[in-house]
Amino acid sequence: MFILVNLKAYPCDPIAVAEAAHEVAEESGVRIAVSPQASQISAVAETGVETWAQHVSPNQYGSFTGSTLAEAAAEAGAVGTLINHSENRLKLADIDSSVQAAERAGLETCVCGNNPRQIAAVAALGPDSVAVEPPELIGGDDSVATADPDIVEDAVAAAEGVDESVEVYCGAGISTGEDVIAAEELGAEGILLASGVAKADDPKEALEDLVSGL
Repeated sequence: MFILVNLKAYPCDPIAVAEAAHEVAEESGVRIAVSPQASQISAVAETGVETWAQHVSPNQYGSFTGSTLAEAAAEAGAVGTLINHSENRLKLADIDSSVQAAERAGLETCVCGNNPRQIAAVAALGPDSVAVEPPELIGGDDSVATADPDIVEDAVAAAEGVDESVEVYCGAGISTGEDVIAAEELGAEGILLASGVAKADDPKEALEDLVSGL
């Protein structure tokens, strides 16, 4: 089971979260990664934790002011990237270009989608993984794995119908070890979460709870 902690633009200490994630990953043997703001990738990567970019732009080197160049993210220490998160939506053609840019830079890719139909569409672009995240549950108290389990099962089936090699992750509202187990039982191979760790008073304790049942 893969746990990816998205720090978004929350006013947390990215280094403290990264150090906690690295410690829990080492102690538990569970794969845990942290996804900070682009400007913090290098500092987070220096903690030794697996580090992901929150986004890479669908362009190569050139006149692209304001873009997040995949090569720059990789050089800063990122080993993977989210693409098309519900808070940073892209057109399908740009998702395809961002996946290609990430692959060119050697980054692992996880493309987000709101529902099984979108999951099938983005799985066809050849990412390493996809994540189903109903936007109405993002940042809330209800986990998609418990509030809407059918959407997780249907997303797993949709991805498998397109490309069995694409892993399916579960996002939106995940915050406890029970949520992680529920997602795993529904067929998800990883989870995305943000506020459950980034806003926690004790990020290490929150992470320990997440891995407790694995």
